[in-house]
Amino acid sequence: MSKKLTDTIIAKLPKPQAGNRITYDDDGDKRVPGFGVRVTSAGSRAFILNYRTRTGRERRYTIGAVGDWRLKAAREEARALRRRIDQGEDPLAELETGRDAKTVADLTRRFLEEHSERKNRARTTAGYRAMIDRWILPKLKHLKVSEVTFADVDGLHARITKDGGPYVANRVLAVLSKAFSLSIRWQWRTDNPVKGVERNAEEKRKRYLNPRNGELEALSKALAEHEDKQVADIIRLLLLTGARRGEALTATWDQFDLTDGIWTKPAATTKQKAEHRVPLSAPARQLLVDLYATAEAQAKKQEVSPWVFPGRLGGGSREGISRSWDKIRKAAGLGDVRIHDLRHSFASILVSGGVSLPTIGALLGHTQPATTHRYAHLYDDPQRRATEMVGAIVDAGKKPSAEVVEIKGRRT
Repeated sequence: MSKKLTDTIIAKLPKPQAGNRITYDDDGDKRVPGFGVRVTSAGSRAFILNYRTRTGRERRYTIGAVGDWRLKAAREEARALRRRIDQGEDPLAELETGRDAKTVADLTRRFLEEHSERKNRARTTAGYRAMIDRWILPKLKHLKVSEVTFADVDGLHARITKDGGPYVANRVLAVLSKAFSLSIRWQWRTDNPVKGVERNAEEKRKRYLNPRNGELEALSKALAEHEDKQVADIIRLLLLTGARRGEALTATWDQFDLTDGIWTKPAATTKQKAEHRVPLSAPARQLLVDLYATAEAQAKKQEVSPWVFPGRLGGGSREGISRSWDKIRKAAGLGDVRIHDLRHSFASILVSGGVSLPTIGALLGHTQPATTHRYAHLYDDPQRRATEMVGAIVDAGKKPSAEVVEIKGRRT
């Protein structure tokens, strides 16, 4: 599409539903062949110049973002580039010499080392690495960062959706988007090819253990009978506190004040990257007191391990409980319950007891009210009890008295 461009027209160019759209400048005698504006589905706008080299290779040079460049200056830059191209030069080749030699494998490696390992928890970084190794590198690792297109990413997302599921596909897309955003900062390319790829629709998981149908009782029985007592105690702590699995596995004794019943989680261990201080219930405190007493007895004259749940080998904490959890949930008949659903169950019990969403959010360490709002539908029971109370009082006012007196005669 071509039209005479002005700064006002450029600002009003519509966004495409996906990918990007280029509007070429048609300004009569001032026209520069191949010069135009690219608009992405995310709304970003940039001046570009399409051209062919003497060998016939089609190229696209990004002059700069609209806002950083005015139309007149961008058109003059395009005209200067055209003169160089007519002389046999390839302006884009100069940029490719350094940054375009980088591949997607280089990008993901730098993303993990310089971004995720510095800013995320170890467990999060391990998850990113697994997604990169499983889904991204097999398809894209040999592509240069500058050569990856919207179609490449969209195709990868569709493939993962089919083979790994819609949620996995969206998570991989988020990692890839962050990596390409960083590539712009690192000057490896000028745009993000992930922008505009349509995510799969997601529905928040709402699986909770239901106390009224015997699920909690069945789980308690399975925990009592499980051969790995440490795993059983980890599960109990998750149920009693609503903590995330990683918070429980890496918990150390110095985080707990068992006298006042407080668990202070350091910022380095929490998802929100902030210290999280929560009260402990009497059963949770008793569980921890018993665990410490057992640890002291087993240590004898040696120092007690700093970890509440020490690993079996080395001096670290327990690393994983997934296999044991599979056995426990099968024994309890909870085939579709995940470990993280124990956290949801903690919240659902609080909601059913009438505890407010802000209080529940504070206990769970949520920083956004919307995160806690997923439990709002569980207020049906306490709200029903409240309305029944009002109904009983109002209805009582409608009932006739127990003694009815008949009035004889008629008032004249």
